[in-house]
Amino acid sequence: MTTLVIDIESAIRMAQQQVQLTGSTEPLVATLQSSIKRLERTAQPRLAPVQQAMERDLVRLSQSAVTDTASLLARLDDVVRLVDDMHVQNSAPVPNVQRQPQRTTPSAAGSTANAEAPAATSPTQWEWWSNWGHKIWQASREEARDLVRVSRIENADAMLMAPEQAFFVRENLKLKLLNARLAVLARQYDAARADIGAAQATLSKYFDNSSRRTHQVQAVLAQLQAHMQASQQPGLDDTLAALSTAAAGL
Repeated sequence: MTTLVIDIESAIRMAQQQVQLTGSTEPLVATLQSSIKRLERTAQPRLAPVQQAMERDLVRLSQSAVTDTASLLARLDDVVRLVDDMHVQNSAPVPNVQRQPQRTTPSAAGSTANAEAPAATSPTQWEWWSNWGHKIWQASREEARDLVRVSRIENADAMLMAPEQAFFVRENLKLKLLNARLAVLARQYDAARADIGAAQATLSKYFDNSSRRTHQVQAVLAQLQAHMQASQQPGLDDTLAALSTAAAGL
């Protein structure tokens, strides 16, 4: 009986290693099912708690979500491609589309020349000059609005960051996302979630939180965090504890 307990425990631990390497729970499910059948054939009352613990873990394992590794990797790659187009908090505003200067028609040019000839200004000409001055004032005010921007930056590091340092901030963010990608490939989801959390902190600290692209990247990273947390495979604590108790009592 001692040999049977040790053999079952070794098979379960080996199946757990296969799950970590392949990402599939099928080896562990198959091992639990075969171990339960072996315990049923022995018909030993002292091993009944072990069988019950295996059945509980088997139910939890069958109901667990399957991690779609390919989808996680594809979404991380999309986020990495978006990093270069994101604006930091102290970046210069995007200039508006340049306004095309109004062309003076021959009739307008002629009327202007004729307006300069007489010394006195008629009411119609005065209205024309008034409208023209108002247009110049509106254009100048819009140009000045593009040159001056007032914004609130909470973090002092982001405010004092030089333009050339933004390149290194983006590259550092890419490295964190690539580390998360490697962790997903290695089925190390805790490490992947830690790297994604660090990337989220960098986004909030240095990048423009009012930008639509920043909101998009933050939403994707939050979805990845939730998906990896929900996809973590349940442990076999009940089975291993029951096996240890059975081995100690035999």
